[in-house]
Amino acid sequence: MVVQHNITAMNANRMLGVTTNGQSKSTEKLSSGYRINRAADDAAGLSISEKMRKQIRGLSQASTNAQDGISCVQTAEGALTEVHSMLQRMNELAVQASNGTMSEDDRQNVQDEVDQLVSEIDRVSETTKFNETYLLKGDDSKVQISNKVYASPQMSLVEDAMADGSKLEVTTEMDATGKTVYTFTSGLKKDGTWAGKKIVDDSATPGAGEIKLADAKKDELAAMNKVITTYAGEMGINAVTLAEGDNNVTSTSQTFTYNDSVNLSLHVGADSASTNKISLDIESMSSDYLGVKGIKVSGKTAMQATGAIDTIADAVKKVSKQRSALGAVQNRLEHTISNLDNVVENTTSAESRIRDTDMAEEMVSYSKNNILMQAGQSMLAQANQQNQGLFCSYKQ
Repeated sequence: MVVQHNITAMNANRMLGVTTNGQSKSTEKLSSGYRINRAADDAAGLSISEKMRKQIRGLSQASTNAQDGISCVQTAEGALTEVHSMLQRMNELAVQASNGTMSEDDRQNVQDEVDQLVSEIDRVSETTKFNETYLLKGDDSKVQISNKVYASPQMSLVEDAMADGSKLEVTTEMDATGKTVYTFTSGLKKDGTWAGKKIVDDSATPGAGEIKLADAKKDELAAMNKVITTYAGEMGINAVTLAEGDNNVTSTSQTFTYNDSVNLSLHVGADSASTNKISLDIESMSSDYLGVKGIKVSGKTAMQATGAIDTIADAVKKVSKQRSALGAVQNRLEHTISNLDNVVENTTSAESRIRDTDMAEEMVSYSKNNILMQAGQSMLAQANQQNQGLFCSYKQ
């Protein structure tokens, strides 16, 4: 009989230790809810889980970024709605001032309202911001751009002063700047009429009711030059003096300075790839950029008001284009958010399978270890009692 070592007790104690350790791990997993609480639990699983967690948290923040982007876009779009409304009112006023029943004083009253609307457009452009970022004033940190804006010529008065058959044709229209160049060609010829007089050859001696061709052309140019000198500003053309022969009449220009567009780069991904950036450019919506600064609808005639209609129409197009771009970005961001939320949901589900505790399975393990631990304690006690029985027999 071996008495130096109680092998049975040692074995029972070792197994009890294993069971106790298992019971401890089960308790930890059940109380924390995680299958992996340290790298030793599952080294590979921990690495995969942490990688997924990084993606999940990054995408969750990206979804928040996209939602902030929508709020920003809606702020800008709301302000542009008001700019649109003001431009529509200006167009209404310009059409009203273009009517021949309006007096000069009436047009000046209309001009006063137009000036106030232009000032309000500039105020909206200067003050609209989201989270301290100005949205409609452009980026004033960039070099300002000088843009030459040309008037829309209203040539009806010049055409009224021309003879029948004379032409005023657009020969040059520069798309980049909008400058319009008209070329005048006289339509007067022998046997025609001018101011009720018959046109005869320059070599002939004109009788009663007749006029030489050269004199008729001079009178036509004089009539046109008188109109140009008097109404050039209202017509939107340069006050040139036409000479004999073909001549050019050019639309006037005014140089405006405005800020470059502001760029908002929205990050909607979990990593640094450039494809996770959504870029949004918002142009300066100042009256300079829209081309309505200093717009005139006043004057003795309806020329300036009529020309203002086209200018305002161009401004409306610019605002419409910007609102369309904002709407497109907002729609894109809504789809982006839906996709991000879907990825987060499914990645979270996959990470949960790796890291989270299967409560039912772990409860089974916990109950098993609990039974084994009770049995182990009982067996250890019995093994220790065997030696006590041996010592008692020796005493007897």
